[in-house]
Amino acid sequence: MSRVTKTLETILRRNADSNIRFADLCALLHHLGFAERIRGDHHIFSREGVEEILNIQPRTGKAKAYQVRQVRGLLISYALGGAPEAEEDSTKEQEGDGG
Repeated sequence: MSRVTKTLETILRRNADSNIRFADLCALLHHLGFAERIRGDHHIFSREGVEEILNIQPRTGKAKAYQVRQVRGLLISYALGGAPEAEEDSTKEQEGDGG
């Protein structure tokens, strides 16, 4: 499992908001197609098709918990992280029942 996938799953699980590495959060956003600008310690992420702009800053190597929640909200709102694993399994089962 890649680090980006692991970070995405951790964010979507909602159990470690204050324990996400800042570099991992940035790597996830890059992987999802966000462009980054840096002004001081502010990392500003934007993406075409996403109205919100993410402005995140590191705190001793970790992402701030409220900023992880903002990223999660954006991932869910725009369906950027894909469907959670449980939903994927139920979709596969439903497709198999129809044939």
